[in-house]
Amino acid sequence: MQKKLIKVHPTDNVAVALVNLKAGDVIAFEGQDIKVISDVKAKHKIAMNDFGAGDRIMMYGVLVGKASEAIAKGDVLTTENVKHQSAKVTQKTDTIGWSVPNVDKWKDKTFMGYHREDGQVGTANVWLFFPLVFCENRNIELLKDIFEKELLTQKSNNHRMLLRSLVNEDNGTTAVEPEQTTNVFDNIEVKFITHPGGCGGIRQDSESLARLLAGYVKNPNVAGATVLSLGCQNLQIDIFNKALEAISPNNKKPVLMYEQQQMGTVDEMLTAIIKNSFEAIKEANKIERQPAPLSKLKVGLECGGSDGFSGISANPTLGYTSDMLVALGGTAILAEFPELCGVEQELVNRCVEEDKANKFLSLMQAFEKSVVDAGSGFDMNPSPGNIKDGLITDAMKSAGAAKKGGTSPVVDVLDYGEYVTNPGLNLLCTPGNDVESTTAMVGSGANIVLFTTGLGTPTGNPITPVIKVSSNSELAAKMSDIIDVDTGDVIKGEKTIEEMAETMLQYIVDVASGTIKSKASILNQDDFIPWKRGVSL
Repeated sequence: MQKKLIKVHPTDNVAVALVNLKAGDVIAFEGQDIKVISDVKAKHKIAMNDFGAGDRIMMYGVLVGKASEAIAKGDVLTTENVKHQSAKVTQKTDTIGWSVPNVDKWKDKTFMGYHREDGQVGTANVWLFFPLVFCENRNIELLKDIFEKELLTQKSNNHRMLLRSLVNEDNGTTAVEPEQTTNVFDNIEVKFITHPGGCGGIRQDSESLARLLAGYVKNPNVAGATVLSLGCQNLQIDIFNKALEAISPNNKKPVLMYEQQQMGTVDEMLTAIIKNSFEAIKEANKIERQPAPLSKLKVGLECGGSDGFSGISANPTLGYTSDMLVALGGTAILAEFPELCGVEQELVNRCVEEDKANKFLSLMQAFEKSVVDAGSGFDMNPSPGNIKDGLITDAMKSAGAAKKGGTSPVVDVLDYGEYVTNPGLNLLCTPGNDVESTTAMVGSGANIVLFTTGLGTPTGNPITPVIKVSSNSELAAKMSDIIDVDTGDVIKGEKTIEEMAETMLQYIVDVASGTIKSKASILNQDDFIPWKRGVSL
């Protein structure tokens, strides 16, 4: 029989409803009878004792809010009776160790990846087209249309075929069979990025974008790139080249650069780009998958469309998976700084070096100040969907989101646009916005992204496979076209976090090897949004 309540940490004074509860229900829980005062939806929190106004509310063992009015034992927590509250952290106070998981069965496992000259290993092999400025987006779109039609499998989508049949029916003609071709190349994908940056705004935005795009070129999933410039924009070619030199001093990957104002007509430029890029893509297609140790995996940890179960099932599953990868010599990246609000002390105390702890606190404080100066605050981070499904304060949301980072030591702290160089758990300063954060982690080297969701989101990335993990089985059934792994068995009490993590790691190996394609990749969900710093939460 499924449990009705769960308390995440022994010191918590609230519990999570695992099923819908009715007012008047009496639940035997931890040696006492809890009488439900008002209806409680699954995923929401119920008071384990009486609270007075101003009393501290604890969940995941940390402060997640304070009572804004009296709350009776057995009543539901809401945005009306609870306000965001988190502990203020000023310094490292301790060093937290960790229990290294047993990974003996995984030590000799490999994945089939694309080996690069700098020692990195890709889980994909991509030739990437991107502009330095939004003025070139139109030309990128033209090239995308040309290359996709000639190089990639073309299969008319069901909705296009539906419209075609309606048009034909209206005209009294017979439906045309969908076109199908085969891929020209076996070992290379061609992907395209557009963006609204590179000029206008402040110069720092263009420099930040240069570092991000340089990170995409360095990412092991990229074989080479075709880069378009207009010529007069803020993000000049030499700024991009300096960013690439800084992040990849010995870059051996081919990078083809084209500046429209130096080349004449669009026709002349596109002709040169197509000829040269095709030859480079042919060479990149010669690279084949070879065995690589799991230590070559760099996994980004992301959540979006979170619900009240995310911090109990999906995020802890990623956390234990992260710990396993770190134990194997791999790399994990935990980002979304607004969603680490309230758990700073634990993360600071997990930092292996004092200067890393100080850097983390400095980045967090500067980020929060920029948000406050804009007239907002981290407490505004939970979305309407988060709140509807039980995440009523930012600290509550953060405490669950941080579970993605497991318990391993923090080996490095990176600002936005910095590239991962140290194996182990890295903290990366990004907003909580799903696509901005995923975009940034890939720019910092992630060759796989694990993305948990309780409400459902189709987010993907143009160069890195994004594996979507549901917190509950209802979502996995309802949105089966976007969910790869379902951790709902944890909520139902049918699997442990450790068992789900074993399943998760095997799925990562299969996706990294190309034997399974993530749903986001199948849907061509190629999302790319750079962060305009200080503007986005």
